[in-house]
Amino acid sequence: MLDDFKKFLMRGNVVDLAVGVIIGAAFGKIVGSLVDDLIMPVLGLALGRVDYSNLYLVLKPGGDGLTSYSSLAAAKAAGAATLNYGQFISVVITFVIVAAAIFMIVRLVNRFDRAAAPPPPSTKECPYCRMAVPLPATKCGHCTSTLAA
Repeated sequence: MLDDFKKFLMRGNVVDLAVGVIIGAAFGKIVGSLVDDLIMPVLGLALGRVDYSNLYLVLKPGGDGLTSYSSLAAAKAAGAATLNYGQFISVVITFVIVAAAIFMIVRLVNRFDRAAAPPPPSTKECPYCRMAVPLPATKCGHCTSTLAA
């Protein structure tokens, strides 16, 4: 059983998948930082707010009865039910960037992975016996018919 498990782990597809998952996780962290640390602050400034992750709506006040809080952390600390649309928008932007990057990578790989064009034919079909004969042949080697040039 241990030998079968080793064979399973050492198959090319499993190793490739493991490498892909590890690189994908690291890439996800990079894109997450790009969105959270670079894109969202700029987008937040464009909307007139400094911290985009603090965009939320209070659905149900917390135990203190307030309907407005200074930050999302304060609302959560008070036990208020919130709709965190700023964080949701951040996750959607992260997803779009990751999807676009993966699309570009797959497109690039496909460009290099294209199969070579098939070679031009080196034979033609004899119109009389339907056998393959070399292109420069003037007589069929199978039926001895004269072929058109």
